Amino acid sequence: MIAAAFLIASLTTGYWLWTPDKPLAELQAKYLRAPQDMMDVAGTRLHVRDDGPRSAPAVLMLHGFGSSLHTWEPWAKALEDEFRVVRVDLPGSGLSPPDPAGIYTDARTIEVLVALLDRLGIAKTSVIGNSIGGRIAWRMTAAFPQRIDRLVLVSPDGFASPGFEYGKAPALPSIVNVMRYVLPKALLRMNLKPAYGNPEALAEDTVTRYHDLMLAPGSRSAVLARMRQSVLEQPEPLLRNIHAPVLLVWGAKDAMIPIANAADYTRNLPDSRLVTFPNLGHVPQEEAPAESIVPVRAFLQAHGTAPVDAALVTEHAR
Repeated sequence: MIAAAFLIASLTTGYWLWTPDKPLAELQAKYLRAPQDMMDVAGTRLHVRDDGPRSAPAVLMLHGFGSSLHTWEPWAKALEDEFRVVRVDLPGSGLSPPDPAGIYTDARTIEVLVALLDRLGIAKTSVIGNSIGGRIAWRMTAAFPQRIDRLVLVSPDGFASPGFEYGKAPALPSIVNVMRYVLPKALLRMNLKPAYGNPEALAEDTVTRYHDLMLAPGSRSAVLARMRQSVLEQPEPLLRNIHAPVLLVWGAKDAMIPIANAADYTRNLPDSRLVTFPNLGHVPQEEAPAESIVPVRAFLQAHGTAPVDAALVTEHAR
């Protein structure tokens, strides 16, 4: 009787928590700025925003896991007077539909991004990446050094951590498959709060945006596929071959990827500098955009060593 009662209660709860996909037309009406922002690239379709003078130095922005190009909007607005600012929803994220090939490896993502640069006529760009977007950014720089001018890594992923070993796909518990069917907004809010140094700074409209776009058709399956296909490669040899100037941006209260990881990057990157924000978390571009963009803009503007605030920066160059 207890087992039967528990099963009935679980099924009832599951019914009430069931979270279906949202219609694509509804999401595009809310989050697609213009029809031409959807582009066919390398056999898949991408949501792209491209602002600023076409003749200006280019900056490509790559979001993190479960996010979208909207995470960069405050930084983009702060840069677009002087830079050509390109933001993209990675395949299967935001308004970019799942890749028809079903491939979400870093190599495939980099292939798509290079094809996007080609389509936009951008021969060389600086790249800004947050979290998984940071990992893709530095791996792209290692693979295509001639295409990358400067690199900004915001709490980047890439070093092994519990459950994520080098050379093998992570073993995800089967319970994560439930996300395809159950993703209540309250649960997502609970998972987003640790990304902020001050959880109260997480705005409700930001939670709504994350939730809406996670419910785009096929998005949750693509997110799970990306997780399963993320095989970490030993980063040190790749990082040591990156000679572009690198700015690391880290919130000291990052609960996702601890700031202690910054030392792994500065130790292996030939030309890097670190900016830390004592009160911010994993997504400084969302939590305190006006504050966090200052050293980033100075770094992108600079020729040679970036003249950012010495009180915030640890230099590492050899």
